Amino acid sequence: MKAVLLDAATLGEDIDLAPIHELVDDLDVFDLTAPEQRRARLAGATVALTNKVVIDAELIDALPDLKLICVMATGTNNIDVAAAERRGIAVRNVAAYGTASVAQHTLMLMLALAARLPLYQNDLRDGAWQRSDIFCLLGHRTLQLAGKHLVIVGSGVLGTAVAKLGEAFGMRVTFAARPGNEANDSRPALASLLGDLDVLSLHCPLTEETRGLIDAQALRAMKTDALLINCARGGIIDEQAALLALREQRLGGLAVDTLPDEPPRDGHPLLDALVEPLNLIVTPHNAWITPEARQRVVTLTADNLRDWRE
Repeated sequence: MKAVLLDAATLGEDIDLAPIHELVDDLDVFDLTAPEQRRARLAGATVALTNKVVIDAELIDALPDLKLICVMATGTNNIDVAAAERRGIAVRNVAAYGTASVAQHTLMLMLALAARLPLYQNDLRDGAWQRSDIFCLLGHRTLQLAGKHLVIVGSGVLGTAVAKLGEAFGMRVTFAARPGNEANDSRPALASLLGDLDVLSLHCPLTEETRGLIDAQALRAMKTDALLINCARGGIIDEQAALLALREQRLGGLAVDTLPDEPPRDGHPLLDALVEPLNLIVTPHNAWITPEARQRVVTLTADNLRDWRE
């Protein structure tokens, strides 16, 4: 049985692929695969392994030997699942591989925003501490997390892990109702929580119901010192509206790990704003990248392959 890994570079060079090697006769590994290279590289393959490389209907129909597509990520939006089902090709993904990694990254962003770290770092670069009349700088009002209200959208394993960390810091945690299903959800609707929350952390999928969930109207309902964190998907917040609120001091802090287009080759207003004295953090979709999480992707993919063979 031949397997082909199309974009090993997305996992990093320090990851051991032995669990997959042990389950196949041949494993061809490519760091990256351009669209025009996909068909030739997958020719004769029984198993296609991909993180972000698109496997669409046209490609699926051109690969008569293909029996299994293993997505080495949670999302399957890069696979034409309907076309695969029509051909009898199984599609498997992995989930919950980076729970601890993403949760700690989320808390890191929360702590940094609460301490106004970007603002104080900017002050240090400008020499403000060196010129200070007293021993410390007090120019930016920080936020003590203990006793504050953390609202989480998304009550899966990630949201639950973040909730536990928030509780460990003495925060009061509330899960909002699933967007679009408020009428059938016993939890409070997000709209009813916006005016009371101190920190809003997003851990929900990007759907029609969550696209633009945090827009200008939602931002106007929030406290002026509230913190907004998005470690879910770009597009769940209106980034331009959030940036405007931050600039106008109607938002206490903003941190995102994702943007709508990745990598952002055409730029993005949040990236441009990093040079401004704002309580703003942008990380390059790397909340998940601890070695443990990346190796877990391989382990879970091997489990999917083993289960399919059995």
